[in-house]
Amino acid sequence: MENRMKFVCGQFLEGMQLNYSSQAAEKGVYIIGSCGFDSIPADMGVLFTRDQFKGTLTSVESFLTVSSGPDGGCIHDGTWQSAIYGFADSQNLRNLRRKFNHKPLLPVGPKLKPRGALFYSNEIQQYAIPFMGSDPSVVKRSQRFLVEEHKATPVQYGAYAGVGGLGNTIKLMFAGMMFLLLVKFSFGRNLLIKYPEFFSFGAFTKAGPTRKQMEGSSFQMAFHGVGYTEEQDPSQDKPTTKIRTLVQGPEAGYVATPIAMVQSALTILNEPAALPKKGGVYSPGAAFSKTTLVNRLNKHGIQFSVI
Repeated sequence: MENRMKFVCGQFLEGMQLNYSSQAAEKGVYIIGSCGFDSIPADMGVLFTRDQFKGTLTSVESFLTVSSGPDGGCIHDGTWQSAIYGFADSQNLRNLRRKFNHKPLLPVGPKLKPRGALFYSNEIQQYAIPFMGSDPSVVKRSQRFLVEEHKATPVQYGAYAGVGGLGNTIKLMFAGMMFLLLVKFSFGRNLLIKYPEFFSFGAFTKAGPTRKQMEGSSFQMAFHGVGYTEEQDPSQDKPTTKIRTLVQGPEAGYVATPIAMVQSALTILNEPAALPKKGGVYSPGAAFSKTTLVNRLNKHGIQFSVI
């Protein structure tokens, strides 16, 4: 479900937290969402980067790239439909978030500035756009929990996805303009849903990827972090120490997602003492920050490393 609800699961998961977290806590029940490709690599990747950093990590940017084999690749149109409904219902998500009445997480050091809607990334040597999935909101929920419950230093986070060279960028711009125009209207949304392959230039199909396409596909998520050494004074200096980490694995939707979900479930079963003290609705980083989930993933094909 997570893989096919990436654009709307922000509303679903945050709605679950708002409406059911207190009830889950009373019953001692742990509800942990986003345990697939969205958002185990991002959320646990930020924590892995923080844990490997010698000092105080203040901000991280991630850059997702997806590779395909000679048979190419595509994404099931369930994700496309989620994007359509998510954009159409974005106001409800904003209204939902206001109900939490959260205080802003005050950053340590300079505020992380968002990149543009389209830019050339020197980090991955290709054009990139902001990542449109739930990773940023999930990571922010985890960081809020760690700050409030464990007095941790908040890590600012920005998520981006590579789109390739100039040709892909031109197609993306055209498809994006058509999408944003049509998604505003009911008849436009119906057209987008009926003809996903046409409007996405083949990126989304009703059939989804073939087995050969899945076997030839993989992902990499590169994390670029900045922070202070133990000798630096955050109130006086700018963060200058950098770290680069990498999370990589097999095809994201149908291979990496089951790996992440199964290992998350086994972590819950085998490491209950490392979970938060009481039940509730949690993001992965909040639930698994003190567990061995990263080690489990390393042993099963989703690799975390410092580069």
